[in-house]
Parts: sequence; C-alpha cells; structure tokens
Amino acid sequence: MGRALGPITLEIVTGDIAQQEGIDAIVNAANAKLKPGGGVAGAIHRAAGPSLEKACGPLAPIEPGDAVITPGFNLPNPWVIHCLGPVYGVDNQPQNLLADCYANALKLAEEKGLRSIAFPAVSTGAFGYPMEEAARVALATILKEAKKLRSIRIVRFVLIDKVSKTVFEHALNELHPGSPS
Repeated sequence: MGRALGPITLEIVTGDIAQQEGIDAIVNAANAKLKPGGGVAGAIHRAAGPSLEKACGPLAPIEPGDAVITPGFNLPNPWVIHCLGPVYGVDNQPQNLLADCYANALKLAEEKGLRSIAFPAVSTGAFGYPMEEAARVALATILKEAKKLRSIRIVRFVLIDKVSKTVFEHALNELHPGSPS
C-alpha cells in the first residue's frame, strides 16, 4: 500500500527490514547499548556483519527517543539509523518517546540528504508497545513531519506480518483518509 503525502510516498509493506533494496536508510529498533539482540536489532546486525557493532560502540548508550546513524556495511542500504523506543509500561510518556524516535530518525536522514527511509514498528516487540497505539503514534508523527521534509521522498514501514500491516493500514486510513497511490 502506498499513499501520496504531497511529494512524499508513504508505503506499508510486509517483509524483512534487513532486505530493503533501493532504500537509503533502514531504522533499527535498537537497545540502549546498540548491541545485537533479538528481533529487528538481531536481524539487522546479522545482515550488516560485525562492523556494525563496532561502529555502534562509541555512540552508545542512547536514551529512549534518541537516534544515531551508522553506515550499513553489508546491508543493501548505505545507512542504518538506530532508535531506542520506549519500554511500554516502564518508561514515562511512552507516546512522546516513540514519536521522538520517528522524528529524530527523519531528522538524521534529512541531515544526510537521504531520499528514502524504512522503519520497523519500533517498540512493538520485546518492548511491549501495543501495535494499534504504536501504529497511530508512528503514522501521526510521519504525517506531522512530512511537511518539513526536503530530501526524503519515500517513507516505508516494513512490518513482520499481514496482521501488523493491516493495523498500520487501518491507522493510516483513520489519520489520513484518501486513496492509495
């Protein structure tokens, strides 16, 4: 599913975040120490190779809502933006921290002049953020930030399964009614 937001195309797909050919930066749902782990972080670190962990070391630790950028190494993407999402039920104001993740990732991509970025559903795995609420926060943030973007032309959400994709599509239709492009 794709939706035009002015000059930006918002895509919602299922797939593997570590296999997004033609995308300038993928976003890692990172842990505070920027170490390989399970889920998205594990998949990205495995695909990128050990150089990614070495590049992350000096940038850690990061706080919830923060984002940092490294090269993509063996990934098909030149860049990886690492975001630390909130732990649901633990971190205060999780919706603000989650929105900060997305906004800060977009800011880093803009600073590098990137044209495309792919996000997972940050914080919805081991960090326990409910998918429906996370989708609304993520998409509301993208819709808000889209007006400020100058270089980014494609924002893609890469979701693990059809159920998650449907949740994101439903949230997009609620927040930004319109025809798919």
